[in-house]
Amino acid sequence: MKQPNILLIMCDQLRADSLGALGNGIVRTPNIDLLAERGLTYNKAYSTCPVCVPARYTIRTGREPYHTGYYDNGGLHLPADQPLNHEERCGDYLPRTMRALGYRTFGVGKFHTDPWNEDLGYEVQLRSEELMNTEEQLMGDDYARFISEQHPEYSHIEQLHGERTEMYYMPQTSPLPADLTVEAWAADRAVELIQADEDERPYFGFVSFIGPHPPLAPPVPFNRMYNPDAMPNPVRGKPETDFMDEQLSWMNYLIWAEDIDDPRARALKARYYGEITYIDQCIGKILDAVESRPDSDNTIICFFSDHGDHMGDHHAWQKESFFESSTRVPFMVSWPSRLPEGERRDDLVCLTDLFAIATHAAGQTQTRDGIDVLGCVDGTALQRKYLFGWYGKPGLPTFKVMVRDQDWKYIFIANGGREQLFHLKEDPDELTQLAEGFPDITARLREAATEEMNRHKGLAPALEFRQLRSFPYKARPLTRIRQFNLSKGVSDFTVN
Repeated sequence: MKQPNILLIMCDQLRADSLGALGNGIVRTPNIDLLAERGLTYNKAYSTCPVCVPARYTIRTGREPYHTGYYDNGGLHLPADQPLNHEERCGDYLPRTMRALGYRTFGVGKFHTDPWNEDLGYEVQLRSEELMNTEEQLMGDDYARFISEQHPEYSHIEQLHGERTEMYYMPQTSPLPADLTVEAWAADRAVELIQADEDERPYFGFVSFIGPHPPLAPPVPFNRMYNPDAMPNPVRGKPETDFMDEQLSWMNYLIWAEDIDDPRARALKARYYGEITYIDQCIGKILDAVESRPDSDNTIICFFSDHGDHMGDHHAWQKESFFESSTRVPFMVSWPSRLPEGERRDDLVCLTDLFAIATHAAGQTQTRDGIDVLGCVDGTALQRKYLFGWYGKPGLPTFKVMVRDQDWKYIFIANGGREQLFHLKEDPDELTQLAEGFPDITARLREAATEEMNRHKGLAPALEFRQLRSFPYKARPLTRIRQFNLSKGVSDFTVN
């Protein structure tokens, strides 16, 4: 059989439980749900480092943070003897690998690379980033240039995707009409690239939407699609459980979200859902383009997100924790000519596995730090027993580790040496902390984490005498984030 086309579609900060196909009875996502009907949906899929930059390097390398060096958005954390060049350290990026396997390659959307203009190996790469810190970066952003050159009537807008800083978690409406937002632009460019027929090679495409990442600013009429009074309140545990991870309260203050009440939380969820339904409509255009080709049945589509968003659950906003709302992601794989339809699976999978899915489909599987998900489907590969997550520079109090098996989740927080244990089979909302009540299970999962960490040099600073290293508990000084358009000379609230 001819090599299939391969299309990866990613949203940013999309919770797994915010899709109709994954049990949400409010939000409307008919096009994404169609992917679930036509393929496999994974109930236990995770971002092993649930924050923007690390998740993206995991996807493009098939490597975990102990190889990529990205454990947070704060830059590289590498042992001294590791090469700084990412591909020298991790292997060729996925698009460069797929080119070598005979594919024409394109990437559209948010890449969040380090540096911002890093060459990822695509034959065609069209960028649309959230923040532009220099004029060079502004001119290198394909979406910003599209607005400037083709729709100069909107060039006065400082932040095309919505206002940030203190407005980060305020309900907003897009300053642009629905056919000119970054999501519409990304979908339109993807359609053009999918339908291109410049050669006989199959295509490998990556489409990365900025939304529904805050600011929550869907365009008209999606801004009023959902009634806030019909939205559920956040699901909160006991504060002493939710705030065992000190980063949550620190992050709330950082993003101006430390005192969001239930009415505002419901309004934010309504805008979040409006943005999701809008993106679903944009994805529908892409799926129509796939279907318009004669080889649509031999096209594998993977849909996922880089991480979730607490959206007020556990008294928290944003991501960067190992609660399900932050670290669990949607993960769907459709390949009509090869895979079952409408099947739900409980395999433990993660973003690291996308590298193996693509290379397996192309005929030369590279699992790297992941597993062969497609091999697990046909019985030629083994599923995971444990899935691990990592966050924060090893050797600092911000370091955290997660261990997930089929029924349980263990979390170790270096700041204070705190441990959490949740029985997700019976407590999917993670409201009851069981580490002290089930010491044997806590010890088993702690040992699994320790054994795994002892295998990887990059994690060595997070160990002490080959055991998990802890620090006396200490809260970080509170600070506010300021995210203005630096490329236009705006850096603070003052008028220039």
